[in-house]
Amino acid sequence: MKVVKLLIIFGEVKKISNRVIHGLDILRTTMDREPMDYASSGVDIDAEGAAVASLVGALSSSVRRKGEFGAPVPLAGGFGGIIEFGEHRLALATDGVGSKLMIANKLQRYEGVGIDCVAMNVNDLLCVGAEPIAFVDYIAVPKTDINTHSKLGKSLAEACARARVTLAGGETATLPGIVTELDLSGTALGWFPKGGAITGAKIQPGDIMIGLPSSGIHSNGYSLVRAIVERAGNSLAEKSPFETEHENRVIERFEDGDITLGEVLLNPTRIYVNPLVDLIKHCRDGIGPCDVSDIKAIAHITGGGLSNLLRLHDVFGWHIEDPLPVLPEFIWLAEQGSVSAKEMHRTFNMGMGMTVVVSKDVSESVEKWLNQRLPGSRYVGYVHDRGNEVTHLDPEVTFSHY
Repeated sequence: MKVVKLLIIFGEVKKISNRVIHGLDILRTTMDREPMDYASSGVDIDAEGAAVASLVGALSSSVRRKGEFGAPVPLAGGFGGIIEFGEHRLALATDGVGSKLMIANKLQRYEGVGIDCVAMNVNDLLCVGAEPIAFVDYIAVPKTDINTHSKLGKSLAEACARARVTLAGGETATLPGIVTELDLSGTALGWFPKGGAITGAKIQPGDIMIGLPSSGIHSNGYSLVRAIVERAGNSLAEKSPFETEHENRVIERFEDGDITLGEVLLNPTRIYVNPLVDLIKHCRDGIGPCDVSDIKAIAHITGGGLSNLLRLHDVFGWHIEDPLPVLPEFIWLAEQGSVSAKEMHRTFNMGMGMTVVVSKDVSESVEKWLNQRLPGSRYVGYVHDRGNEVTHLDPEVTFSHY
């Protein structure tokens, strides 16, 4: 059954028989094969969370004490680590590109992976209210290749320009026998004034969520993506099997001719430094669309999908009543993999890469300000006090834990 025949076109919301249906709701009717999920493709999010908790539990406290440079600053949410630095605070985030690199390695196309690496780190820093200022990379390869390293260098340079950060250094390790193909990760450094963290602690029922559109799959869920592509039998080098055009993003081309499936899957992760750093700084300086205290929280919708919202507050809940349009690749992946709507929203960003939570009385002015700088940014939902869970226009999509 084709999605387009059911009036659900790339995530647009339509009213059919007085019932509002979200783009993925209708995909339940296409599941005539064994449903796929992230765990079956090799990544168990719950097991991963338990392993991280075990690691954190085994770590000792810092030898640096409160008031000293480098002393830890506890902060809920876990999007970045914070340390003291006099009248300022430094924030650090570390992440990699993940198995998206396996597609890049297969196609030998590395033009976008440096952007992915920087994006995954600086976008996390934004979630604590930090301005990213520097980045260092780590490249591991089984053997060196001048052409590959040149492409990676250009991609990292472009990423740092988009993120407005200094590429302060890095490390390249040649590790035959340990790594079998190129891997890329990095660490970003940011700062904010003492007392200027955005934590989610002051969230109140009625606060508004503004969604910022993603550019594609970004850099999460690629074990499932690769498994679905394998099942579908499509070639990464051939024309995309679905219409790729979407009003909220552009496919960054590295070939002439038709847009290929590989190009769609490798489209670089959007870097949200523009406009979020400007929003935070302008609001701190009194020239923004609201006071900085009205910016309650920021969530990076990465691994875990919408369940990332639960990292922002332990008590209140979140309802997505008007989701951003779902990108066409997500519709195709759900259909080809017979993936449930809930699993899609737990694994992927589904078209919303970032969420900003603001006070209700300033939400329209903030939405207008953001949309002028990143078209497609708009209201998606609200905070409530009916339990600590995420709910959605699609009643199947609910989350009670991260």
